[in-house]
Amino acid sequence: MKQSLQLKLGQQLTMTPQLQQAIRLLQLSTMDLQQEIQQALDSNPMLEVEEDGDSDYDDTFGQRDGKTGERESTSTDSGADKPGGDDADQSIDDTEWTAGLPEDLPVDTQWDDLLPSASASSLSGDDLSDTGFDSRNAASDSLRDQLMWQLNLTRLSDVDRVIALAIIDATDDNGRVMQELEDIRQSLSGEMDLEIDLDEVVAVLHRLQQFEPAGVCTRDLQECLLVQLQQLPPSTPWLDQARIILSRHINQLGNGDYSQILRRTRLKESELKQVLGLIQSLDPNPGQSVGQDNTEYVVPDVFVSKKDGRWVVELNPDIAPKLRINSDYASLIKRADSSADNTFLRDNLQEARWFLKSLHSRNETLMKVATRIVEHQRNFLEYGAEAMKPLVLHEIAELVEMHESTISRVTTQKYMHTPRGVFELKYFFSSHVATTSGGECSSTAIRALIRKLVAAENPRKPLSDNKITQLLQEQGVQVARRTIAKYRESLMIPPSNERKRLV
Repeated sequence: MKQSLQLKLGQQLTMTPQLQQAIRLLQLSTMDLQQEIQQALDSNPMLEVEEDGDSDYDDTFGQRDGKTGERESTSTDSGADKPGGDDADQSIDDTEWTAGLPEDLPVDTQWDDLLPSASASSLSGDDLSDTGFDSRNAASDSLRDQLMWQLNLTRLSDVDRVIALAIIDATDDNGRVMQELEDIRQSLSGEMDLEIDLDEVVAVLHRLQQFEPAGVCTRDLQECLLVQLQQLPPSTPWLDQARIILSRHINQLGNGDYSQILRRTRLKESELKQVLGLIQSLDPNPGQSVGQDNTEYVVPDVFVSKKDGRWVVELNPDIAPKLRINSDYASLIKRADSSADNTFLRDNLQEARWFLKSLHSRNETLMKVATRIVEHQRNFLEYGAEAMKPLVLHEIAELVEMHESTISRVTTQKYMHTPRGVFELKYFFSSHVATTSGGECSSTAIRALIRKLVAAENPRKPLSDNKITQLLQEQGVQVARRTIAKYRESLMIPPSNERKRLV
C-alpha cells in the first residue's frame, strides 16, 4: 500500500481547561460549591476571602453594588431594586486571654496549667450534663447497633446468644426478620455443629421481641402490631378488641371491609373507631425510628419575593464567600522574571482569575435561568401548583440563548426559595396534557388537582381512578385512567380500597 500525504479541513470543538472548570462549577450543588471554594482557597495563595469593610479591589467576585455583584438582584419586570447595605464591621479582641500569661514560663509548664479548662471550670454542672447527653447522642446508631447494645445487657447462654446474633443479622432496617426460623436453625446446626431445636430459636426470638423499639424482630406486620399491643399497659382502653381484630380480622382490616368487622366482632361503629384509633397509633415499621436524625438541609440558591407588585429574583448572598485576588502576592509578580517562584505566582494568579470568572459565570447563568422560570411560572407563585404551566428545557434554552444541556446542569440540585416553599428548579419543568378547549395543562397541575380531589373525598366512598378521570374531564382535562394511576402513585396516595375509612 502506497503512503501519501493528504490535507483535510474540518471543525472540532475543544474544551479548554477554563471551559471544563466553568461547566464543573455550574453543575455543583450549593454544598459541593462551598467545598470547591474552600479547596481553591487552601491550594491557591492568590485567593482570599473578602471581609466586610475591606476596600475594593480590581479582581473581585461578588463585590458590592456597582461592581461584579451588580446582578445579584433582578426582577421579572424592569426596574427592580438592588439589595444594598453591608453588615456592620466586626472585630475580635485577641489580647484579653494573653494578658494574664507570665513572660517567663518554666520548661515543664503545661498549657492546661495556664489556660482555663473548657471541660471543667468554664462549664457548670447543668451545662456538663446537657452537653454530655447531646454529644453521646449526636451520632445516630443503626438498628443493629441498638439491638446489639441491648443484647450485651441481656443474660443468655452461649448457644442462645449465637441464635440471637443470627436473628439480628437476619433483621432488616424496618425491624422485620427476613429469614425463616427453620433456615436459621439449619444454618447454625450446619456451620457450628450445634444441636438446636426450633422451639429454642422461637424462644430466643420472643426474647428479642421485648427489645426497643417495640415491634422489632417480628416476622410480619400482624406479629409486629401484636407485639406492640403486648407491651401496652393492661388498662389501655380497647386493648382486647384490638388484639381480636389483628389476630382474626387483619385481612378485612387491610381491605377496608369494616362492615364485615362490625358484624363479626359485634362492635358498634363508634366503638370500632376507638379500636382503629389504637391500632393506627402503632408503628408498622419500628426499625425506621432508629437512626433517622441525619437530616439533610437544603440551602436555596435564589430567593423569589414580591416587592411593589413585582416578583423579584435575588441570589442567596450566603451560598459562597466573597473572593478576591490577594493584592500583596499579586504585586510580587515581575513581568520579565522567569524564576520558579515568579512562575509559581504567575500561574496561581491566572488560575485564580479563571476561578473567579467561572464563579461569576455560574451566578450569571443561574440568575438568567431563574428569572426566566419566574416569568413563565408567575401564575404558580400567585395561585399555587394548580396554576403551573407546562415548561420544557428547550423553551428556557431559547430564551437565554444557551444549550439544553446547560439548562439541565443549572436546574439540577439548585433550589429556589419562594413564598410557597423551597423547590428544586427542575420542579418547574413538566410535560403537558391537552385540554378539551385546545389548550395545555401541566402534569404538575394535574397532580395538584388529584391531591385536591382526594383530600375532599368522602372517606366512606373514596374516589376511584375512573371517577377522578371523569371529574377531570368535566374540568376540561383529558387524561387516561392509567395516567391518573401513575400520578396518584407518584404522590404516594394509596388506591381507593386502602383509603376507605370510617367517618
